[in-house]
Order: sequence, then structure tokens, then C-alpha cells
Amino acid sequence: MGERMQIAVIGSGARDERIEMLARKVGGLLAGRGAVVICGGLRGAMSGASEGAREAGGTVVGILPGTDKNDANPFVDIAIATGMGHARNTLVVGSADGVIALPGGPGTLSEVALALKMGKPVVGLCAWNNISGVIAAESAEEAVHILMEEL
Repeated sequence: MGERMQIAVIGSGARDERIEMLARKVGGLLAGRGAVVICGGLRGAMSGASEGAREAGGTVVGILPGTDKNDANPFVDIAIATGMGHARNTLVVGSADGVIALPGGPGTLSEVALALKMGKPVVGLCAWNNISGVIAAESAEEAVHILMEEL
């Protein structure tokens, strides 16, 4: 197969140190396995995952809701300014082979639902485990391991 795995890391865009640290760990672990990290490109969990992947030498794609690529967090390598608002969530999960979902709000929930509808594996890291089809994980290491086994 030769092509690089693309994994979406989704979660709250709000500042939350615990979620950002979890996302940072996930991003680093994914990059360490050679995966491209895809996210919404903004703050919170998205910034954490981006920073972790960048620190581990990985590539980060940020799919932004607005039209200005400069809105991306500083750890995004490839910023895609969609001008699509929340509809960009379809592109985030649609571009991924699998999804790791951290705690978040309705936007994250929409991404979880879209990924499941698309038949993509979704691992819920300390979140979303009450949704049918979401595989539960309690640590970043467990989430990455489970998702890679699913793929």
C-alpha cells in the first residue's frame, strides 16, 4: 500500500489544558507512526494535536472553516481555507482513514456522526463512548493502538 495513513484528531476548540495535553500526546504518537494528522486547524484540541505531531516530525493538515489560511494554529503545515464554516467537518473526517475523538461539543459530535456514517473507525478518547460504533479508549496510547489495529 505505500501511502501514508491520514488520521483525524477531533475535539473541543475551546482552551482546556487537559484536552490539549491529551491531543498533543495523540498527535505525537500518530506522527511517530508515520501518520499525517488532520484536524480543524484552529485552537484547543486541534492545536494540541498539531503541536504534538509537529514536535514528533509529522505533517499536519488543518481544514479551516473560514477563508483565511492565516487563521490556522502555528503548528499546521498545510492550511486549507474552505469558507465552509461547520460544513468543513465533512472534509476533516472524509479525508481521514480513521478518527480519534476527544471531548468536545456539538461540532465534535457532528464529526463523530459523519465519520461513523462514512464507515470510518472512531475511537473515543475519554469521550463519546456512549455512541454506538465508537470504540472506547482511556489513554492516548490505547487510542492510537486501537485505531491502528482497526485499520
